[in-house]
Amino acid sequence: MPESGVPELTHGDVLRYEELLRVVAAACRLGIRKIRVTGGEPLVRRGIVSFIGQLSALPEKPAITLTTNGLLLAEQAEQLKAAGLSRVNISLDTLRPERFRELTRRNGLEQVLAGIVAAERVGMLPIKLNVIPLKDFNADEIVDFARLTLEHPWDIRFIEFMPISTDLDYVSGDGLPISDVEAHLRTLGELQALPRQETAGPARMFRLPGAKGRIGLIPSVSGHFCGDCNRLRVMADGRVRGCLFDNQETDLRPALRDGIDDHSLEELLLAAACAKPEKHQINAKEYATPNRRMHGIGG
Repeated sequence: MPESGVPELTHGDVLRYEELLRVVAAACRLGIRKIRVTGGEPLVRRGIVSFIGQLSALPEKPAITLTTNGLLLAEQAEQLKAAGLSRVNISLDTLRPERFRELTRRNGLEQVLAGIVAAERVGMLPIKLNVIPLKDFNADEIVDFARLTLEHPWDIRFIEFMPISTDLDYVSGDGLPISDVEAHLRTLGELQALPRQETAGPARMFRLPGAKGRIGLIPSVSGHFCGDCNRLRVMADGRVRGCLFDNQETDLRPALRDGIDDHSLEELLLAAACAKPEKHQINAKEYATPNRRMHGIGG
C-alpha cells in the first residue's frame, strides 16, 4: 500500500453483498466450484462472516477460501470456520517485526502469527502462507520460512514478484527468480517433488524430509502458467478481469443495478471468460503496466 494511502470509495462505488452474491451464484451455475474472497483486506468489511455463510449455502456448495493479511484473523477464525470458510491464504513476507513494520507501515506481526495459529486450531487446513522474495529485503529469510514446514502443517509458497504497478517501492529487478529461491531451499536438504494437486493451484509443490508441511514455488514471471489459468477476478467496483496483467475488463455494476436477469448475467460472465488473453505479456516489448494496483484488483 502507498504511504499516502489510497483514494476512498463510497458505498455506491462498490458492489453490495447482495450483488456479489448474485454474481457468485451465476458463476456457480456456469460450473465454478471455488470462490476466493480477497481484497484489499476482506476482514475489515462489516458483515463478512454472514457473507461467507451465504456463499457456502449456495446449492452448488462451492469451496470458499479467503486471502487475508492476517491482522484480524485470530478474532474471527472460529466464526469464519463455522460460517463455511474452508481455507485461508495469508500474505506474510517477513518474520521479523522491524521488517514487517517497514513493509506494511504498521506493527502487527504477532497478531498475524496468532491468526495463523487460530486458523490451524479451527481446522482451516492446509493454511497457505504467501511469500514474495525480494533480493535486498527478505531473501535471507527464505530458509527461515521453509523451516516452518518442519513443525507445522502449513504450505509456504514463494511467489515471484510481479510488476503490477510502476509506482511501487520495488521494481522488477528487485524480485528474486524462483530458480534462486530453489537454490536457497536446497541448502536445507533434498526437496521431494510432490504430485500435482488441485488445491495447489499454480504452485509446484515440494516437501523437506520429515516435514509436516509443504513448500510451493510459483514462477509467475519467469515461467508463466497461463495455459492452466482458469480464474476470473470480480473486483470491488463490479468489474471483471480475466487476467491479472491485462487491462480489459467487463463492467457488471451498471447491469446489476439496472435489473439484469440471471441468464443475461451469466452471458456477461461467459463473455468475460472468453476475453481472457492467451497469456500475459510481462516480458514482451508491448507489455503495458496494468492500470490498477494490486489492492484494487484482488489476490
